[in-house]
Amino acid sequence: MRHAKLTLLVLAATAICGHALSADKKYGPGVTDTEITLGQTMPYSGPASAYSTIGKSELAYFEMINQHGGVNGRKIRLISLDDGYSPPKTVEQVRKLVEQEAVLAIFSPLGTPPNTAIHKYLNAKQVPQILLHSSANKWNDPANFPWTMAWPPNSQTETQFYARYLLEKRPNAKVAALYQNDDYGKDLLKGLRDALGTKADQMIVATASYEVTDPTIDSQIVSLQASGADTFFNFVTPKFGAQSIRKVYDIGWKPLQFVAFPASSVGAVLTPAGPEKAVGLITAGFVKDPADPRWKTDPAFQEWLAWMKKYYPEGDVTDQLNVWGYLTAQVMAHILAQCGDDLTRENVMRQATNLKNFESPLYLPGIKLSNSPTDYRLIRQIHLMRFDGKKWVPLGDLQGG
Repeated sequence: MRHAKLTLLVLAATAICGHALSADKKYGPGVTDTEITLGQTMPYSGPASAYSTIGKSELAYFEMINQHGGVNGRKIRLISLDDGYSPPKTVEQVRKLVEQEAVLAIFSPLGTPPNTAIHKYLNAKQVPQILLHSSANKWNDPANFPWTMAWPPNSQTETQFYARYLLEKRPNAKVAALYQNDDYGKDLLKGLRDALGTKADQMIVATASYEVTDPTIDSQIVSLQASGADTFFNFVTPKFGAQSIRKVYDIGWKPLQFVAFPASSVGAVLTPAGPEKAVGLITAGFVKDPADPRWKTDPAFQEWLAWMKKYYPEGDVTDQLNVWGYLTAQVMAHILAQCGDDLTRENVMRQATNLKNFESPLYLPGIKLSNSPTDYRLIRQIHLMRFDGKKWVPLGDLQGG
Protein backbone atom coordinates (compact mmCIF):
# COMPACT_ATOMS: atom_id res chain seq x y z
CA MET A 1 0.00 0.00 0.00
CA ARG A 2 2.77 2.42 -0.86
CA HIS A 3 0.36 4.93 -2.44
CA ALA A 4 -1.81 5.02 0.67
CA LYS A 5 1.30 5.70 2.73
CA LEU A 6 2.43 8.44 0.36
CA THR A 7 -1.00 10.05 0.43
CA LEU A 8 -1.12 9.93 4.19
CA LEU A 9 2.34 11.44 4.47
CA VAL A 10 1.12 14.40 2.43
CA LEU A 11 -1.94 14.70 4.64
CA ALA A 12 0.19 14.47 7.76
CA ALA A 13 2.38 17.32 6.55
CA THR A 14 -0.58 19.59 5.84
CA ALA A 15 -2.19 18.57 9.11
CA ILE A 16 0.86 19.71 11.05
CA CYS A 17 0.68 23.06 9.29
CA GLY A 18 -3.02 23.30 10.11
CA HIS A 19 -2.46 22.69 13.81
CA ALA A 20 0.38 25.16 13.88
CA LEU A 21 -1.76 27.89 12.38
CA SER A 22 -4.83 27.46 14.59
CA ALA A 23 -4.41 27.82 18.33
CA ASP A 24 -8.15 27.56 19.03
CA LYS A 25 -10.56 24.95 17.77
CA LYS A 26 -13.43 26.29 15.70
CA TYR A 27 -16.08 23.79 14.69
CA GLY A 28 -18.99 24.05 12.35
CA PRO A 29 -21.89 21.57 12.13
CA GLY A 30 -20.89 17.93 11.79
CA VAL A 31 -17.50 18.29 13.48
CA THR A 32 -16.22 16.92 16.79
CA ASP A 33 -12.77 16.22 18.17
CA THR A 34 -12.97 12.75 16.62
CA GLU A 35 -15.18 13.02 13.52
CA ILE A 36 -16.06 15.11 10.47
CA THR A 37 -19.43 14.35 8.87
CA LEU A 38 -20.00 15.05 5.20
CA GLY A 39 -23.09 14.38 3.09
CA GLN A 40 -23.70 13.63 -0.56
CA THR A 41 -26.28 12.37 -3.05
CA MET A 42 -25.50 9.78 -5.70
CA PRO A 43 -27.65 7.99 -8.30
CA TYR A 44 -27.41 4.53 -6.77
CA SER A 45 -30.59 3.77 -8.72
CA GLY A 46 -32.18 5.14 -11.86
CA PRO A 47 -30.93 6.05 -15.35
CA ALA A 48 -27.55 7.43 -14.25
CA SER A 49 -26.66 4.62 -11.86
CA ALA A 50 -23.41 3.93 -13.73
CA TYR A 51 -22.07 6.97 -11.90
CA SER A 52 -22.80 5.47 -8.48
CA THR A 53 -19.40 3.84 -8.44
CA ILE A 54 -17.96 7.33 -7.82
CA GLY A 55 -19.70 7.45 -4.46
CA LYS A 56 -18.61 3.92 -3.62
CA SER A 57 -14.98 4.67 -4.42
CA GLU A 58 -15.12 7.86 -2.34
CA LEU A 59 -16.45 5.89 0.61
CA ALA A 60 -13.62 3.40 0.10
CA TYR A 61 -11.00 6.17 0.03
CA PHE A 62 -12.25 7.61 3.32
CA GLU A 63 -12.21 4.11 4.80
CA MET A 64 -8.51 3.96 3.95
CA ILE A 65 -7.90 7.38 5.50
CA ASN A 66 -9.81 6.41 8.63
CA GLN A 67 -7.88 3.18 9.05
CA HIS A 68 -4.71 5.26 9.12
CA GLY A 69 -5.98 7.65 11.78
CA GLY A 70 -8.14 10.06 9.80
CA VAL A 71 -7.32 13.70 9.05
CA ASN A 72 -5.76 15.62 11.92
CA GLY A 73 -6.92 12.80 14.16
CA ARG A 74 -10.54 12.95 13.01
CA LYS A 75 -12.33 10.20 11.10
CA ILE A 76 -14.29 11.21 8.00
CA ARG A 77 -17.89 10.02 7.98
CA LEU A 78 -19.58 10.32 4.58
CA ILE A 79 -23.36 9.90 4.51
CA SER A 80 -24.06 8.99 0.88
CA LEU A 81 -27.75 8.88 -0.06
CA ASP A 82 -29.50 7.71 -3.22
CA ASP A 83 -31.33 10.36 -5.23
CA GLY A 84 -31.97 8.29 -8.38
CA TYR A 85 -30.76 11.27 -10.48
CA SER A 86 -34.14 12.85 -9.70
CA PRO A 87 -33.92 16.54 -8.70
CA PRO A 88 -36.94 16.44 -6.34
CA LYS A 89 -35.39 13.47 -4.56
CA THR A 90 -32.06 15.32 -4.42
CA VAL A 91 -33.76 18.24 -2.67
CA GLU A 92 -35.39 15.87 -0.17
CA GLN A 93 -32.14 14.05 0.61
CA VAL A 94 -30.02 17.19 0.86
CA ARG A 95 -32.51 18.84 3.22
CA LYS A 96 -32.25 15.73 5.38
CA LEU A 97 -28.45 15.89 5.33
CA VAL A 98 -28.35 19.60 6.20
CA GLU A 99 -31.27 19.92 8.62
CA GLN A 100 -31.33 16.51 10.32
CA GLU A 101 -27.80 15.12 9.96
CA ALA A 102 -26.20 18.59 10.27
CA VAL A 103 -23.32 17.75 7.92
CA LEU A 104 -20.36 20.08 7.56
CA ALA A 105 -20.62 20.13 3.77
CA ILE A 106 -22.29 18.49 0.78
CA PHE A 107 -19.40 16.74 -0.92
CA SER A 108 -19.29 15.54 -4.53
CA PRO A 109 -23.03 15.41 -5.31
CA LEU A 110 -23.49 14.11 -8.84
CA GLY A 111 -25.22 15.50 -11.88
CA THR A 112 -26.15 18.87 -13.33
CA PRO A 113 -29.95 18.67 -12.80
CA PRO A 114 -29.64 17.37 -9.20
CA ASN A 115 -27.06 20.02 -8.31
CA THR A 116 -29.14 22.74 -9.94
CA ALA A 117 -32.06 21.76 -7.72
CA ILE A 118 -30.04 22.33 -4.51
CA HIS A 119 -27.87 25.21 -5.73
CA LYS A 120 -29.82 28.16 -4.31
CA TYR A 121 -30.83 26.29 -1.14
CA LEU A 122 -27.26 25.43 -0.14
CA ASN A 123 -26.00 28.93 -0.87
CA ALA A 124 -28.83 30.47 1.14
CA LYS A 125 -27.93 28.13 4.02
CA GLN A 126 -24.20 28.84 3.51
CA VAL A 127 -23.40 25.14 3.23
CA PRO A 128 -20.46 24.16 0.99
CA GLN A 129 -21.57 22.36 -2.19
CA ILE A 130 -18.09 21.22 -2.90
CA LEU A 131 -16.21 19.23 -5.58
CA LEU A 132 -19.51 18.44 -7.25
CA HIS A 133 -19.51 16.15 -10.29
CA SER A 134 -20.86 18.28 -13.11
CA SER A 135 -19.19 20.16 -15.94
CA ALA A 136 -21.70 23.02 -16.13
CA ASN A 137 -20.17 26.49 -16.39
CA LYS A 138 -22.51 27.96 -13.79
CA TRP A 139 -20.66 26.38 -10.87
CA ASN A 140 -17.91 28.95 -11.37
CA ASP A 141 -19.85 31.95 -10.11
CA PRO A 142 -18.27 33.00 -6.81
CA ALA A 143 -19.85 36.46 -6.88
CA ASN A 144 -23.40 35.06 -6.78
CA PHE A 145 -22.92 31.49 -5.50
CA PRO A 146 -19.82 31.52 -3.30
CA TRP A 147 -20.65 28.18 -1.62
CA THR A 148 -20.58 26.06 -4.80
CA MET A 149 -17.46 24.62 -6.49
CA ALA A 150 -17.09 21.80 -9.03
CA TRP A 151 -14.26 19.31 -9.55
CA PRO A 152 -14.06 18.42 -13.29
CA PRO A 153 -13.23 20.72 -16.19
CA ASN A 154 -16.26 22.73 -17.17
CA SER A 155 -18.04 22.42 -20.50
CA GLN A 156 -16.57 25.67 -21.78
CA THR A 157 -13.07 24.31 -21.26
CA GLU A 158 -13.98 21.00 -22.89
CA THR A 159 -15.87 22.28 -25.92
CA GLN A 160 -13.40 25.03 -26.80
CA PHE A 161 -10.72 22.41 -27.42
CA TYR A 162 -13.09 20.25 -29.47
CA ALA A 163 -14.02 23.29 -31.57
CA ARG A 164 -10.40 24.33 -32.00
CA TYR A 165 -9.53 20.85 -33.27
CA LEU A 166 -12.53 20.78 -35.61
CA LEU A 167 -11.89 24.23 -37.05
CA GLU A 168 -8.29 23.26 -37.73
CA LYS A 169 -8.92 19.79 -39.17
CA ARG A 170 -12.39 20.13 -40.71
CA PRO A 171 -13.32 23.80 -41.14
CA ASN A 172 -16.18 22.86 -43.46
CA ALA A 173 -17.60 20.11 -41.26
CA LYS A 174 -21.32 19.43 -41.10
CA VAL A 175 -22.04 18.88 -37.42
CA ALA A 176 -24.81 16.92 -35.72
CA ALA A 177 -25.18 16.86 -31.95
CA LEU A 178 -27.08 14.61 -29.57
CA TYR A 179 -27.62 16.07 -26.13
CA GLN A 180 -29.38 15.23 -22.90
CA ASN A 181 -32.41 17.50 -22.52
CA ASP A 182 -31.35 19.13 -19.28
CA ASP A 183 -28.77 21.59 -18.07
CA TYR A 184 -25.95 19.10 -18.63
CA GLY A 185 -26.59 18.54 -22.32
CA LYS A 186 -27.73 22.08 -23.06
CA ASP A 187 -24.62 23.53 -21.46
CA LEU A 188 -22.36 21.41 -23.68
CA LEU A 189 -24.33 22.31 -26.80
CA LYS A 190 -24.16 26.01 -25.92
CA GLY A 191 -20.44 25.65 -25.22
CA LEU A 192 -19.91 24.17 -28.66
CA ARG A 193 -21.89 26.95 -30.33
CA ASP A 194 -19.97 29.59 -28.43
CA ALA A 195 -16.63 27.98 -29.29
CA LEU A 196 -17.45 27.73 -33.00
CA GLY A 197 -18.38 31.41 -32.92
CA THR A 198 -19.61 32.93 -36.16
CA LYS A 199 -19.34 29.58 -37.94
CA ALA A 200 -21.73 27.78 -35.55
CA ASP A 201 -24.93 28.30 -37.55
CA GLN A 202 -23.20 27.27 -40.76
CA MET A 203 -21.53 24.16 -39.31
CA ILE A 204 -24.24 22.75 -37.02
CA VAL A 205 -26.79 21.20 -39.37
CA ALA A 206 -28.81 19.09 -36.91
CA THR A 207 -29.40 18.56 -33.20
CA ALA A 208 -31.50 16.05 -31.31
CA SER A 209 -32.24 15.65 -27.63
CA TYR A 210 -33.35 12.80 -25.38
CA GLU A 211 -34.82 12.53 -21.92
CA VAL A 212 -32.85 10.78 -19.22
CA THR A 213 -35.83 8.44 -18.76
CA ASP A 214 -35.92 7.38 -22.43
CA PRO A 215 -35.25 3.67 -22.99
CA THR A 216 -33.19 4.22 -26.16
CA ILE A 217 -31.92 6.97 -28.45
CA ASP A 218 -32.03 4.93 -31.68
CA SER A 219 -34.52 7.19 -33.47
CA GLN A 220 -32.44 10.29 -32.69
CA ILE A 221 -29.30 8.71 -34.16
CA VAL A 222 -31.13 7.74 -37.35
CA SER A 223 -32.50 11.28 -37.65
CA LEU A 224 -29.06 12.83 -37.18
CA GLN A 225 -27.54 10.55 -39.80
CA ALA A 226 -30.21 11.64 -42.26
CA SER A 227 -29.07 15.26 -41.90
CA GLY A 228 -25.96 14.47 -43.92
CA ALA A 229 -23.64 15.40 -41.06
CA ASP A 230 -20.06 14.13 -41.24
CA THR A 231 -19.23 15.06 -37.64
CA PHE A 232 -21.11 13.93 -34.53
CA PHE A 233 -21.00 15.34 -31.01
CA ASN A 234 -22.21 12.95 -28.34
CA PHE A 235 -23.18 15.06 -25.30
CA VAL A 236 -24.52 12.20 -23.22
CA THR A 237 -24.13 10.20 -20.01
CA PRO A 238 -22.70 6.63 -19.84
CA LYS A 239 -25.84 4.59 -20.56
CA PHE A 240 -26.71 6.64 -23.64
CA GLY A 241 -23.08 6.90 -24.65
CA ALA A 242 -22.88 3.13 -25.04
CA GLN A 243 -26.19 3.08 -26.93
CA SER A 244 -25.31 5.86 -29.35
CA ILE A 245 -21.81 4.58 -30.15
CA ARG A 246 -23.27 1.16 -30.91
CA LYS A 247 -26.13 2.55 -33.01
CA VAL A 248 -23.91 4.87 -35.07
CA TYR A 249 -21.74 1.88 -35.98
CA ASP A 250 -24.62 -0.51 -36.63
CA ILE A 251 -26.37 1.78 -39.13
CA GLY A 252 -23.14 2.35 -41.06
CA TRP A 253 -22.77 6.02 -40.25
CA LYS A 254 -19.09 6.99 -40.15
CA PRO A 255 -18.79 10.55 -38.85
CA LEU A 256 -15.86 12.03 -36.98
CA GLN A 257 -17.23 11.46 -33.49
CA PHE A 258 -16.66 13.35 -30.24
CA VAL A 259 -17.91 12.08 -26.90
CA ALA A 260 -18.13 14.22 -23.77
CA PHE A 261 -15.69 13.04 -21.11
CA PRO A 262 -18.41 11.93 -18.63
CA ALA A 263 -19.26 9.19 -21.14
CA SER A 264 -15.73 8.21 -22.12
CA SER A 265 -14.93 5.42 -19.65
CA VAL A 266 -13.60 2.32 -21.39
CA GLY A 267 -15.05 0.05 -18.72
CA ALA A 268 -18.45 1.73 -18.28
CA VAL A 269 -19.16 2.89 -21.86
CA LEU A 270 -16.87 1.64 -24.63
CA THR A 271 -16.73 -1.99 -23.55
CA PRO A 272 -20.55 -2.30 -23.35
CA ALA A 273 -20.83 -0.53 -26.72
CA GLY A 274 -18.19 -2.79 -28.28
CA PRO A 275 -14.64 -1.39 -28.43
CA GLU A 276 -14.42 -2.08 -32.16
CA LYS A 277 -17.43 0.23 -32.64
CA ALA A 278 -15.74 3.07 -30.80
CA VAL A 279 -12.55 3.26 -32.89
CA GLY A 280 -11.75 6.86 -33.81
CA LEU A 281 -13.78 8.54 -31.07
CA ILE A 282 -12.31 11.73 -29.65
CA THR A 283 -12.72 12.90 -26.06
CA ALA A 284 -11.08 15.10 -23.42
CA GLY A 285 -8.87 13.32 -20.92
CA PHE A 286 -7.42 14.55 -17.64
CA VAL A 287 -6.90 11.42 -15.51
CA LYS A 288 -5.04 8.20 -16.17
CA ASP A 289 -7.46 5.68 -17.64
CA PRO A 290 -7.10 2.36 -15.79
CA ALA A 291 -7.98 0.48 -18.99
CA ASP A 292 -4.99 2.02 -20.78
CA PRO A 293 -2.05 -0.43 -20.97
CA ARG A 294 0.33 2.55 -20.96
CA TRP A 295 -0.16 2.77 -17.21
CA LYS A 296 0.21 -0.95 -16.49
CA THR A 297 3.62 -0.52 -14.87
CA ASP A 298 3.04 3.06 -13.70
CA PRO A 299 3.69 3.26 -9.92
CA ALA A 300 0.63 5.46 -9.28
CA PHE A 301 -1.62 3.07 -11.17
CA GLN A 302 -0.18 0.07 -9.34
CA GLU A 303 -0.81 1.79 -6.03
CA TRP A 304 -4.38 2.68 -7.05
CA LEU A 305 -4.94 -0.92 -8.17
CA ALA A 306 -3.72 -2.23 -4.80
CA TRP A 307 -6.07 0.22 -3.09
CA MET A 308 -9.01 -0.95 -5.22
CA LYS A 309 -8.33 -4.60 -4.41
CA LYS A 310 -8.17 -3.91 -0.67
CA TYR A 311 -10.84 -1.25 -0.15
CA TYR A 312 -13.21 -1.64 -3.12
CA PRO A 313 -12.73 -5.23 -4.37
CA GLU A 314 -16.15 -5.35 -6.06
CA GLY A 315 -15.33 -2.25 -8.13
CA ASP A 316 -14.43 -2.41 -11.83
CA VAL A 317 -10.69 -1.77 -12.22
CA THR A 318 -11.22 -0.76 -15.87
CA ASP A 319 -13.74 1.98 -15.01
CA GLN A 320 -12.28 5.48 -15.05
CA LEU A 321 -15.08 6.65 -12.76
CA ASN A 322 -13.35 4.84 -9.91
CA VAL A 323 -10.29 7.01 -10.50
CA TRP A 324 -12.58 10.05 -10.35
CA GLY A 325 -13.94 9.00 -6.97
CA TYR A 326 -10.46 8.36 -5.61
CA LEU A 327 -9.23 11.76 -6.77
CA THR A 328 -12.18 13.81 -5.51
CA ALA A 329 -11.96 12.14 -2.10
CA GLN A 330 -8.23 12.81 -2.08
CA VAL A 331 -8.77 16.53 -2.75
CA MET A 332 -11.45 16.67 -0.05
CA ALA A 333 -9.12 15.07 2.49
CA HIS A 334 -6.43 17.59 1.53
CA ILE A 335 -8.86 20.50 2.04
CA LEU A 336 -9.89 19.19 5.46
CA ALA A 337 -6.24 18.75 6.42
CA GLN A 338 -5.53 22.33 5.39
CA CYS A 339 -8.38 23.48 7.64
CA GLY A 340 -6.47 22.29 10.70
CA ASP A 341 -8.68 22.88 13.77
CA ASP A 342 -10.74 25.59 12.06
CA LEU A 343 -13.39 23.25 10.69
CA THR A 344 -16.08 25.81 10.01
CA ARG A 345 -18.01 25.91 6.78
CA GLU A 346 -16.42 29.27 6.00
CA ASN A 347 -12.91 27.90 6.33
CA VAL A 348 -13.71 24.82 4.28
CA MET A 349 -14.63 27.11 1.38
CA ARG A 350 -11.62 29.32 2.04
CA GLN A 351 -9.24 26.39 1.79
CA ALA A 352 -11.12 24.84 -1.16
CA THR A 353 -10.88 28.03 -3.21
CA ASN A 354 -7.21 28.70 -2.56
CA LEU A 355 -5.65 25.53 -3.97
CA LYS A 356 -2.29 26.09 -5.64
CA ASN A 357 -0.77 23.55 -8.03
CA PHE A 358 -2.23 20.55 -6.21
CA GLU A 359 -0.92 17.41 -7.89
CA SER A 360 -1.69 13.71 -7.80
CA PRO A 361 0.10 11.09 -9.91
CA LEU A 362 -3.25 9.79 -11.16
CA TYR A 363 -3.91 12.93 -13.20
CA LEU A 364 -2.38 12.94 -16.67
CA PRO A 365 1.17 14.31 -16.71
CA GLY A 366 1.33 18.08 -16.38
CA ILE A 367 -2.14 18.60 -14.91
CA LYS A 368 -2.22 20.63 -11.70
CA LEU A 369 -5.22 21.88 -9.75
CA SER A 370 -5.33 25.59 -8.95
CA ASN A 371 -8.09 28.08 -8.24
CA SER A 372 -8.78 31.34 -6.44
CA PRO A 373 -11.60 33.12 -4.60
CA THR A 374 -12.54 34.85 -7.86
CA ASP A 375 -12.19 31.84 -10.18
CA TYR A 376 -13.29 28.48 -8.77
CA ARG A 377 -12.24 26.33 -11.74
CA LEU A 378 -9.93 23.55 -10.57
CA ILE A 379 -8.97 21.62 -13.71
CA ARG A 380 -8.19 23.87 -16.66
CA GLN A 381 -5.97 21.56 -18.70
CA ILE A 382 -6.88 18.54 -20.81
CA HIS A 383 -5.49 16.16 -23.37
CA LEU A 384 -7.53 15.52 -26.48
CA MET A 385 -7.60 11.73 -26.89
CA ARG A 386 -8.56 9.33 -29.71
CA PHE A 387 -9.71 5.75 -29.08
CA ASP A 388 -7.77 3.13 -31.05
CA GLY A 389 -9.95 0.14 -30.18
CA LYS A 390 -8.12 -0.66 -26.95
CA LYS A 391 -7.11 2.61 -25.33
CA TRP A 392 -7.28 6.39 -25.51
CA VAL A 393 -4.25 7.82 -27.36
CA PRO A 394 -3.26 11.48 -26.84
CA LEU A 395 -3.75 13.86 -29.77
CA GLY A 396 -0.91 16.34 -29.38
CA ASP A 397 0.26 18.11 -26.26
CA LEU A 398 -1.50 19.13 -23.07
CA GLN A 399 -3.88 22.02 -23.76
CA GLY A 400 -4.95 24.83 -21.49
CA GLY A 401 -3.21 26.73 -18.77
